[in-house]
Amino acid sequence: MAKEQRTIVRYSISFKQQVVKEIEEDGLSYGDARRRYGIKGGETIQKWIKAFGKNHLINKIVRVEMKGEKDRLKELESEIKKLKTALADSTLENYAMKTLIDVASEHYGTDIKKNFGEQVLKEAAKKKGTR
Repeated sequence: MAKEQRTIVRYSISFKQQVVKEIEEDGLSYGDARRRYGIKGGETIQKWIKAFGKNHLINKIVRVEMKGEKDRLKELESEIKKLKTALADSTLENYAMKTLIDVASEHYGTDIKKNFGEQVLKEAAKKKGTR
């Protein structure tokens, strides 16, 4: 099964600038410019305007918020930072404990993780029996 050949269209910088100029100065709409020049991409012209045009045609997002919302956002960001630090500390501590157990197991020639639990149970049984 042969693959269908796709045609890739590359536009020159001067062509892009000309289209942007017509949109900005002549009031041509995006849709009209796409139809006039056969531009198939839906956001192609918007990207050209961001790259070559004046900023007055680019939509801007304005966020309106109350003072309490802004403070709450800062509080949450601060809390996230503290939690990340605490997580990093506990992860490091956990790694250090595992390393310590491995070194001690190697030093004493036994698996401390396995033998420690048995030893505690034996000691607990002895204490119960002596009471």
